[in-house]
Amino acid sequence: MQWPPPWRRSPLLSASPPPGPVKGFLRPVRMSEAARLYHYVTPAESAMEGRWQTRPSLRPASPTNAPAHRQPPLANVCQQNYGAPQDPVEPAGLRSASHVTGSSLGKAEVACGSRRRWAELVPESSWSPAVGASKMKVKMLSRNPDNYVRETKLDLQRVPRNYDPTLHPFEVPREYVRALNATKLERVFAKPFLASLDGHRDGVNCLAKHPKNLATVLSGACDGEVRIWNLTQRNCIRTIQAHEGFVRGVCTRFCGTSFFTVGDDKTVKQWKMDGPGYGEEEEPLHTILGKTVYTGIDHHWKEAVFATCGQQVDIWDEQRTNPICSMTWGFDSISSVKFNPVETFLLGSCASDRNIVLYDMRQATPLKKVILDMRTNTICWNPMEAFIFTAANEDYNLYTFDMRALDTPVMVHMDHVSAVLDVDYSPTGKEFVSASFDKSIRIFPVDKSRSRYVPTSKPKTTHYSLRYQNVYFQLTSREKAAKDYNQKLKEKFQHYPHIKRIARHRHLPKSIYSQIQEQRIMKEARRRKEVNRIKHSKPGSVPIVSEKKKHIVAVVK
Repeated sequence: MQWPPPWRRSPLLSASPPPGPVKGFLRPVRMSEAARLYHYVTPAESAMEGRWQTRPSLRPASPTNAPAHRQPPLANVCQQNYGAPQDPVEPAGLRSASHVTGSSLGKAEVACGSRRRWAELVPESSWSPAVGASKMKVKMLSRNPDNYVRETKLDLQRVPRNYDPTLHPFEVPREYVRALNATKLERVFAKPFLASLDGHRDGVNCLAKHPKNLATVLSGACDGEVRIWNLTQRNCIRTIQAHEGFVRGVCTRFCGTSFFTVGDDKTVKQWKMDGPGYGEEEEPLHTILGKTVYTGIDHHWKEAVFATCGQQVDIWDEQRTNPICSMTWGFDSISSVKFNPVETFLLGSCASDRNIVLYDMRQATPLKKVILDMRTNTICWNPMEAFIFTAANEDYNLYTFDMRALDTPVMVHMDHVSAVLDVDYSPTGKEFVSASFDKSIRIFPVDKSRSRYVPTSKPKTTHYSLRYQNVYFQLTSREKAAKDYNQKLKEKFQHYPHIKRIARHRHLPKSIYSQIQEQRIMKEARRRKEVNRIKHSKPGSVPIVSEKKKHIVAVVK
């Protein structure tokens, strides 16, 4: 046979048949209008039909010079459903081709173009379709743009995710490794000590925070000196010789324009916060000479009123030299007094006779008091919950009370190994910090009995006073997302032994560590003794007292 055939040599195809049968696979070819009328399957392909009975396919066919009067049945045109019989109601020109697209989302009619023709192998026959383009049904992918297209360019791109756990078999191991790394990095970068403010020539006895400026702190020393510090620059910006002897207490006015101090010289002094101008001497704005030594002072959170404590609790107006009311309950001296930051007319005090007394400034009388086993050094009110306060006790514990039910503490916080001297809440009300005579400070969550943090450095001195000051940092969106993600991972795997051990481990000083071991042995001995006493006594004769109620002696109203 001469190749290429004559009908392939010109753009117009002739209707004359080839000199011999065409062998080999068929391909789509260009056809003229005349050749399109004589479009048949070759006998060679008819002979190969037996090989394609089990897996028919859609293959191109070349035009041949078959007789024009022979035409295949329309039921065999574009039969794509793997030999399935066609629906007689459906037109012969429309057939399903779902096995081509593999989709069941939608159907579309696709017409064969005028340049290419496609036909199915028809056994023992040759046929010629009707003039014009044939059509078939095709199931196409159909998507709703509302599911993945943004409404505006400011919206986030929607990322399709499949949360099927079978598609992510190693999700939990990956998250565990990330949680472990986050826990380790938290301990590596835990360096809480920032700076030391040097300048006092004697021990610091009291501290106070500025109500409006986070960078300003006031301190009073045992030599009567008061200093104002700038935490940002970490230097002293002002020095005042306020009293003769100890400075027993210092507090700031609610607006931050002035501050008050009390000392062993039986005086209460009000000082200007900004300091004297050029050529002016350092003089107090107001001085009150009392009859007894004042051991503590605190200012009202909203009004020009402050309270002092000593032999009794006195309420003062800033414009008067005599107290507007005096309240007492007992005969021992009172060591601390604090106003409630939420219910501002309430205040509490702690005395040397182991009492914690609550007062109502409107009635000018005490409300109730609770007596503990040992003396309470100071108290602090929760700034976010009106009725909650925490007491620092001499029995190494801190007690969080609800003033509506003083017979049972809300929580007993145990970790110190010596008397707790001071306590202060964070502005969020979720944590508080305590200072102890064991030369350590600890941070406690309000709802936990154990501390979450203790300094790992060697203790050098006893902390008599401390204040909790929040410091805020600006985080980028990526830093905040990473921080939140790591926090959630640590919460998810916090009970796994390896992660729990790393998160709780602290390098304690030797002195504190040895005292902790000693206290642990003593507590275990007491517990064993109670168990043996209950075991060898008549049932019900030895009452079982919870840890919260062990240290409460009485509540007096």
